[in-house]
Amino acid sequence: MQISSLKLTPKRIIIALVVIALAGGIWRALSAKRTQQLAASDAAQTQGQIEFSQNDVFTAEVREITQDLAVSGTVKALNYAVIKARVAGEVKEIKVREGDSVSAGQVLARIDPLEYQRRFEQAQEQASAAKSQMEIAQRQWDTNKALVDQGFISKTALDNSLASFQGAVASHKAAIAGADVARKSLDDSVLRAPFSGVIAVRAAQLGERVGIDAKVLELVDLRQLEVEAPLSPSDSLDIKMGQTARLQIEDRADLVTAHVTRMSPSAQAGSRSVLVYLTLDKPAGLRHGLFAKGTLGLVNSQVMAVPLTSVRTDHPSPYVQVVEKVGETMQVRHQTVEMGIRGHDASGKDPQEWVAVKGLAAGRVVLKGQVGAMREGMAVRFTTASPTASSPATAVVTPAASAPR
Repeated sequence: MQISSLKLTPKRIIIALVVIALAGGIWRALSAKRTQQLAASDAAQTQGQIEFSQNDVFTAEVREITQDLAVSGTVKALNYAVIKARVAGEVKEIKVREGDSVSAGQVLARIDPLEYQRRFEQAQEQASAAKSQMEIAQRQWDTNKALVDQGFISKTALDNSLASFQGAVASHKAAIAGADVARKSLDDSVLRAPFSGVIAVRAAQLGERVGIDAKVLELVDLRQLEVEAPLSPSDSLDIKMGQTARLQIEDRADLVTAHVTRMSPSAQAGSRSVLVYLTLDKPAGLRHGLFAKGTLGLVNSQVMAVPLTSVRTDHPSPYVQVVEKVGETMQVRHQTVEMGIRGHDASGKDPQEWVAVKGLAAGRVVLKGQVGAMREGMAVRFTTASPTASSPATAVVTPAASAPR
């Protein structure tokens, strides 16, 4: 049997080239698709991770916190006086206005002294006349005493002269007392500062006629300020001298410290509240009459505590978000906790509010509150090495990426 050899015709060569070209195109398309899938997988894995800095987390540890009691009240000057007119008359002079600083004993105002000057002079003249009558009565008594010894007058006449002398002495003393009263009225026409301070209110004007006990000025000493805070009777039982309070004055951002220095021994009638007085440590820049609110530290406790903002309540039970290593990745886990007492760091170095928790072990890495809600199981990574219990991160910053809910 004779087998004829296959002849390579131009048609067959073209068909073979087309087949080879198609096979190469298919291979290149499959390679490109595989490369695209791998890139998409890498991108999806990268997008599924949240990047945190050391400042977005902290390490749970036992710390001493101070249990707090909410307080509010009015800032008052320890030395505060309403300067009133002690005598009636026309205001002849007022030397100060609101905001003026004065020293103790300084003349602040004068009431027309003419009437009181004349009354004082009248009282002085009456005292002089009474003194003259007393001297006459004394001479008469001395003379009658000598005459009785010689037998020229009776004992009854001597007794009468003695009574007249004693009456003259009493009249003289009464006249002197009247002169002293008139002098005091004259002195009261001049109003002086009882202590050094600042004029808060000027209630009278020049030329105005004021009555006795009419308010003329108000004086405050801003060097010593305190907060008068009313407490319920039950809360007042835990108050002790020297306890520290952190107060916010009229919604200012910075807090001021104060200490319990006095407490009323009885409850107020009607409201049944007990007044507690907190002396401000640094009163500079504050004013009498401002409103203050804050917390008063009662009891120090050693507890496992986390910032209150780190505890989330969008689940049926409160929880914190912890970061733990699962395999080769770091993932977010939701750790259910039981909340306890609230307070502030007893050292005073961290102003935020802390809460005691149960169910959280020491050394766990916890996300701070400003990070927001993270999906459980979400992969995370850190810009630096993972935090440890020996190097907790405490600063608060915005996280590097936002997390999907």
